[in-house]
Amino acid sequence: MHASERASILAELTPPFTLLRPTEQLSPIVFCSPHSGRIYPKAFLEASRLDARALRKSEDCYVDELFESVVALGAPLIAARFPRAYLDVNREPYELDPELFTGRVPEFANTQSARVVGGLGTIARIVADAEEIYRERLPIGAAFERIERLYRPFHAALADLLESTRRRFGIAVLIDCHSMPSATTIGQAPGGRPHFVLGDRFGASCDAKLTRFMRDTLQAAGYDVQVNRPYAGGFITEYYGNPTRGVQSLQLEVNRGLYLDEANFAKSKDFQKLVRTLTDMAIKVFAALPLLLERRAAAE
Repeated sequence: MHASERASILAELTPPFTLLRPTEQLSPIVFCSPHSGRIYPKAFLEASRLDARALRKSEDCYVDELFESVVALGAPLIAARFPRAYLDVNREPYELDPELFTGRVPEFANTQSARVVGGLGTIARIVADAEEIYRERLPIGAAFERIERLYRPFHAALADLLESTRRRFGIAVLIDCHSMPSATTIGQAPGGRPHFVLGDRFGASCDAKLTRFMRDTLQAAGYDVQVNRPYAGGFITEYYGNPTRGVQSLQLEVNRGLYLDEANFAKSKDFQKLVRTLTDMAIKVFAALPLLLERRAAAE
């Protein structure tokens, strides 16, 4: 076990997530923000060759705040407090790169996934623009500490939230909230990506009627919306989305150019405008959900 890693987590990242619950849950929709954590532990910064500003390039800045209004509407919101560059819960628990660690990586670890090879496993090797994070290799015990003390509690809480919602309403709908850079490549002008991308694993994780309704709602508000291109949904969407068992899962990517000064990681003047857009979308989805999923529920 890696004592310094444990001490850092206990001192700075306890609890590992925030869970905002409504006074009364009125909707079967659960909102999740796994990449908006912005507490960068001191020990992590000391081990990194990058400063906090560079590390934030992987952060889904303020996505938790963009969706916080849903709590007042009757839906819960869970958000990680730790940053994606430190630990990525939108991965399998052990997508580990052997080149990043000293010590033996367990045999059951997934060391060959495309995400690991690309440097973006459970413990990332690079930030969003391919800069190496660490000065030197990490002890494998540091990875185990992050997984056991942060990853597992986050997923346990999310799974419990979905199961309690499913029991109460007969169905649970997970909206996994993310943000994406406005440009597709470094140096590209803003506007290179759509305003929103909905990912439903090409229909495997979510009923197509719900995906289409959210697409149509955002398009009616004047936004460019793509489905499954370029993001079809990550580990969370795939792992939890199981419509035949009563759990729908849909990933929602928001273009950062809509609400963020990407150079300075500051909210833009349009931040509240986007909050209103997302709140209005949630209200419409909440109202339409019973009819959207009625046929599937009856068939089951």
